[in-house]
Amino acid sequence: MDLITRISENFSESAHLKLQSMDALAGPIAAAAERMVQCLKQDGKILSCGNGGSAADAQHFSAELLNRFEKERPGLAAMALTTDSSTLTSIANDYDYDQVFSKQVRALGQARDVLLAISTSGNSRNVIAAVEAAHECQMGVVALSGRDGGKLGEVLSPADIHVCVPAQSTARIQEVHLLTLHCLCDAIDCLLLGVE
Repeated sequence: MDLITRISENFSESAHLKLQSMDALAGPIAAAAERMVQCLKQDGKILSCGNGGSAADAQHFSAELLNRFEKERPGLAAMALTTDSSTLTSIANDYDYDQVFSKQVRALGQARDVLLAISTSGNSRNVIAAVEAAHECQMGVVALSGRDGGKLGEVLSPADIHVCVPAQSTARIQEVHLLTLHCLCDAIDCLLLGVE
């Protein structure tokens, strides 16, 4: 096995997918950034959730907003629903793992807030339940998925924003999700602070 060739193929596949996805995803990403800025300007907050690598992405995005991205600015109201182990384990134990995010959305979410729901397959039951809870709270939803969008794509309302990466590989989808999150952070900063 030639590891150099294999690694080079991974780089090439990732770069190719990003370029291939650019035209299809730029519009929804821009719309998502505008929705998030509208939320933040109305003193709303952005709640984010996902499982595994998508949980890490949810936390990464929240950290970039709460602290800073590439420009100095005050912290922005964002919260990852994936970080409180006592809350997650108590809900999973007392109710069901499918409710670990939806119960938090119902308790913390308000109509001016936005839920960032991340699922590479689009079939994570707890993420879908969080979207349904966000709808009950009249929250906006930005969904990041891959493949055909799965069941997540089916539960989104016409007002929601769906960034669906046209790929099958979980790793490649997650790589585009990370770029998407960085694009969102950059766009949010540009809309709030202007372009230097």
